[in-house]
Order: sequence, then C-alpha cells, then structure tokens
Amino acid sequence: MALEVGIMLRGQYPFGADMVKMAQELVEQACLADRLGYASITKGSHYSTPDYQALQQLPILARLTGEVKKARLNAGIIILPLHKPLDIAEQMATLDILSNGRMIFGVGIGYREVEFNAFGMSQKDRGKRTDENLMAIKRLWNEESVCMQGTHFELKDAVCWPKPIQKPNPPIWIGANADIALKRAAEHGDCWYINPHTTIETLIKQVEIYKGLLDKIGKPFPQEFPMRREAFVAKTKEEAMRLAGPFVAKKYASYHSTGQSDQLPEGESLSGDFETLVGDRFLIGSPDEVAEQMIAINKKLGVNHLILSMEWAGMDKATATDCMQLMAEEVLPKVKQAT
Repeated sequence: MALEVGIMLRGQYPFGADMVKMAQELVEQACLADRLGYASITKGSHYSTPDYQALQQLPILARLTGEVKKARLNAGIIILPLHKPLDIAEQMATLDILSNGRMIFGVGIGYREVEFNAFGMSQKDRGKRTDENLMAIKRLWNEESVCMQGTHFELKDAVCWPKPIQKPNPPIWIGANADIALKRAAEHGDCWYINPHTTIETLIKQVEIYKGLLDKIGKPFPQEFPMRREAFVAKTKEEAMRLAGPFVAKKYASYHSTGQSDQLPEGESLSGDFETLVGDRFLIGSPDEVAEQMIAINKKLGVNHLILSMEWAGMDKATATDCMQLMAEEVLPKVKQAT
C-alpha cells in the first residue's frame, strides 16, 4: 500500500485570538486539505489547556462531515477513560453516518492530572477503564443489546441505534507510547497509532515488540499502519526552521511541562534544546528533504498512513497554507511514486 498522507488540525490558538474567525479558518483549512488530496483530516482532544485556547474535537468533526467531501475524518485521539462507553459509541456511530462511513476512532488513555481530576477519576484507573470501554463500544456497535458490568458503568440491555456504516465498526486506532501500552493496541485495536514524539530508532524496536504481541494472540499485522508526525516544508531547510521553529519549540515545551515526557519509552524525553529535540522526530526541510524522511519512515517502520501536523498556535494562516500547498504539490507526488 502506497503511503497515504493526512493532516492534523490542532485548533489551538493564543489567548486573545478572535475565536469565531479562528473556527472559520479551521474549517477553510480542512476544506483546502480535502481539495489538495490529503487522505485524512485529524482533530485531537484535550481539556483545560493552560497555554492556549482549544476548540473541542467532536463538534469540529461533526461540522466537517458536511464540509469535507472525500478525506476520511479521524477522532485522533479521544481520551477514552474520561468517558462512558454508551455515549462514545452513539456519538461515533452518528459521525460515521454523517460522514457516509469515513470516520476513524482514535483512542488514547491520557496523561494529564487536571483532566482526570475534572472527570472524577484517578490516573491509576485509566488503563482498566480504557480496556472496558473498548470492549463495551465494540459490543454496542455489533450486538442488538448489551449486558455488561464495568467498574464505572453498567450496561443493562443497552442498545446503540443506529449502528455505524462501517462494518464491523469504524477503524479503531489505539495510541501507545510506552512498551507496555502496545499490548492494548494489539489486543483491542485494528492498529497501533504511532505517536509523534518518539525517535525512529526507538520506534523500530517498538514495532518488533508490537509484531510479537500480534503473533502471540494470532492477529495479522494491520493493513493500515498510521503514525503522526510534526512537519513543515519550505524552499530550504533554513527557511522551514525559521518559519516553524519558534512555534514547534513552544508547543514541545508545553508538552514537557504538562507531563508528556513521562509517558514516553525509557530513554526518551522532550526536554533539551530545540536542535536536539528535532532530530528525526520532525519532518522539517526542503521538499526533497521532507520527501526522503517520509519515504524512510515507510521503509523502516512499515507506516503507510502518515498524519502531519503543519501548524501551531500563533502561526499565521498564510504560512500554514503555503506549507500545506507545497507539501501537496512537491512532496506528496515524490512520496507516492517511491512507495
């Protein structure tokens, strides 16, 4: 399968920004991505964001089901332990219907204490709650009625109607950072959704662990193997670093301060100076350089759906749009031909 490329809509903005204008620009950006031929459009989710304003995930995706005509839509990711399975099952089924079967169900366990506190749970319960929710949601999508006792819910002859269009269900992409979390992706997901933060060297080792876990439970390697990555393309690497560097550096300082480094595999961290941090984590450079990096990810890891974050809080709309167009016109044809 040739490498498909999608985009990530952050929907994160500085304090003081005109949010009505920002929301409209976000929809315009998604429609442009659709016209340019990007394979998917992703919207992530966080609550109580201290460093910027963030538009919420499911309302944005609901709006895009009527605006985006071809690209798939990815809820990537829903912090699943914060929610109840019947609610998410029905929300995602509705989105799948509105999009005519183009939804992807991305799942993560979360890591920020403020979110767990606000939803009335402790971080130590997140793994078990995620597993229970996944089992319940799949049953709700595939059975007429469900009886199931969970630790934080009870389904007593519960139903989810209407069902999603996609059968047996929308693709379930499970995000996992640490080695131990790969077991959940293997057991409960249609694929592991590779995070944007880990170096390629570590990911090569984790892919082998993931393959071993799949073999152990008798599941084949997934036909679709997705990954998210920060990316920015300009005429030269120097220009790309100048345009994107300050915004990426600020974003990753925020990740580190809110505990993301603690969730990474052993030996990985998001601390340190920006030049060290970039390494092979970010696809930043000229069209030829970025194409080579993307092709290398495909060859080394087997990734065949790459989701690119190409804008950050505070970046001018024109700068992000120019990057999206240059990526579509000069990078993606090279990647498609090579993969």
